[in-house]
Amino acid sequence: MMRIYIVGYMGSGKSSIGKKLAARLGYLFIDLDTRIEEQQNKTIVELFSEKGEEEFRTFERIALHETFYLDNLVVSTGGGTPIFFDNIDLMIKNGLCIYLQADIDVLISRLIPNQNIRPLIAHLSKEDLQKFIQEQLNIREPYYLKAQLYIEAKGLTPAILHKKVLNWIENKK
Repeated sequence: MMRIYIVGYMGSGKSSIGKKLAARLGYLFIDLDTRIEEQQNKTIVELFSEKGEEEFRTFERIALHETFYLDNLVVSTGGGTPIFFDNIDLMIKNGLCIYLQADIDVLISRLIPNQNIRPLIAHLSKEDLQKFIQEQLNIREPYYLKAQLYIEAKGLTPAILHKKVLNWIENKK
């Protein structure tokens, strides 16, 4: 009976790698942003523009808390999830928290193609995006670094992540 929470900056691969890890483990996969969209019947972009970030973070917290009642699941969190309220501490308390680390160049290359669907960065030039990511990482990384396991996102495959998770679980026994 296990819960795995994947944290990291937007574009680090939390959703894609989380989905594949869940499949390998035979676990349920939950993308927190998708869950919020389904519950609120609006896209993340709509929620940010209509309700603002503060109310979005409340929806996010509620969706996160719902995962604490489920077992055998992998949860891909939003990039900001760990820094609001006591979310990071609760994820650690309720499961294995994995930080997918990615450097700025990797993040930019992944974010630019879909920049328009990410409300915090939709309006930024490439230069401003780089500055924004650095500023955000300076704020967020201390929270991300609370995770029990850190993994480099560049070149990460589901098989590598699966092995690291199994090693972590084995060492905890």
